[in-house]
Amino acid sequence: MRAVLSFELQQDVETTSKDPVEGKPKKGRKEKLIGLSEILNGEFLTREVVTNNITYILFIVALLIGVVGKGYYGKQLAKDIDTAQKALDEMTAEYVESKAKLEESTKRQVLVEKLEERGLKETVNPTKVIRLKKEDEGK
Repeated sequence: MRAVLSFELQQDVETTSKDPVEGKPKKGRKEKLIGLSEILNGEFLTREVVTNNITYILFIVALLIGVVGKGYYGKQLAKDIDTAQKALDEMTAEYVESKAKLEESTKRQVLVEKLEERGLKETVNPTKVIRLKKEDEGK
């Protein structure tokens, strides 16, 4: 059992040995950096790290797509709000203008002048209201 244990320790020492020139740990074949040609060819997709974590990678891609979609949705929503605000401002201006014209045309003095042309005159006496008292129907 000691022989097996010492073999495992010796193997660990070999994997963590340092390069004498640079002082950095030596990189094995598996730790090689991904080159541009491997990315363009798609060879990096067949690596063990990628194949073991494909569900996690797809989840991250789905989250990224969601974030981008949310950004576009926010921009479209802001554009729609701006358009609606401009339309509301235009309608408010039309309403104020129409209301001012109506108030101007229905002033008391203007109505009196228009009615005098037809022969109607403004009353001098105030209006009287006649109210009748109702008798109680139940008695």
